[in-house]
Amino acid sequence: MKEIAQIRKLSLWIFLLPLFAINLCLIISQNPQFLEDTIFSVDQIGRSGFSIPYLDGGLSISRASRTFPQYLIFKPAMFLTAVLLVIYWKNNNQLVNNLNSSNINYKFKTFGILSAIFLVIHSILLGVKFDIQIYKLFRRVVLLLFIIFEIIAQGILVYHFYKLKLKLEKLINKRVLILKIALVSILALVGILSLPILITKGNTQFKHGLEWNYFVGVILFYLFSRFFWRRTT
Repeated sequence: MKEIAQIRKLSLWIFLLPLFAINLCLIISQNPQFLEDTIFSVDQIGRSGFSIPYLDGGLSISRASRTFPQYLIFKPAMFLTAVLLVIYWKNNNQLVNNLNSSNINYKFKTFGILSAIFLVIHSILLGVKFDIQIYKLFRRVVLLLFIIFEIIAQGILVYHFYKLKLKLEKLINKRVLILKIALVSILALVGILSLPILITKGNTQFKHGLEWNYFVGVILFYLFSRFFWRRTT
């Protein structure tokens, strides 16, 4: 099936592109001296001391990415990732239709495309300053909707593949299917358990650390997708 080959390629890029972008922004933020006295001199707000935010929550993805020149990396990378996500969910929808001999738009496609749209909106709003409380709330809601819709889409897709596992026996790695189920379950559980902390003030370092690790967890799903499907001709 041509969709499988396309999904394998898309999955790897959806994992690597945002991972590379956020970590390159982090490196620039912590090493502004490398770009000093150039047209890409790092904005003061975007500079930070050394930290490993995955462990210590020293800064947020937003702070590392929202100022010049980091946003020149982050925003295009997120826009391109969103385009790849739309193609990914469309291909999966077509694949499941082929397997079920149907012709419908599955819910995972709808939620997946919505998550891509909110990723674009979040990227556009990042770094735009309005001293209006409702704007700040809107920006947080957009990011939250991206995460929620992404997890829902991933969960529904895994559910469909689990139901079709006998038909897919020669095409998939069943161990990776279990990993995908475990990953989506962990992401959903962590999100629910962390919600009371996220909606209260304080615990800044915890929130930042969760942000970095959760983002990697979300895109890890696509790395698993790369190895979920066996190579086809």
